[in-house]
Amino acid sequence: MRFVTLLLVLIAPALAFADDSPVAADAAAGKAVYSQTCIACHGADGKGAIPGVKDFTAKDSPLSKSDAELVINVSQGFQSPGSFMAMPAMGGNPTLTETDVRAVLNYLRAAFGK
Repeated sequence: MRFVTLLLVLIAPALAFADDSPVAADAAAGKAVYSQTCIACHGADGKGAIPGVKDFTAKDSPLSKSDAELVINVSQGFQSPGSFMAMPAMGGNPTLTETDVRAVLNYLRAAFGK
């Protein structure tokens, strides 16, 4: 019995972070959507590929907002204060779903640590 308990204590943390978890799968799907829809403006490094686009790696990044607020911003489009351009609804890709948007947010948080 002690062996089983010890085994569970040692293995359980590794299983919690396995790459086939729903969050990891979501992040992988999110990376694919980001690469097709978001990367043109936000860049591969998340720092913004064009002037006026917010830096996802900065302390005051949009990723400091809640997922609920970010889903609304992406779904409806958003004009950052002080920016001369607005992000169009769904990043300009009308085929995106809320599931896609949430997957992108999971990817962004995993990739840029917020």
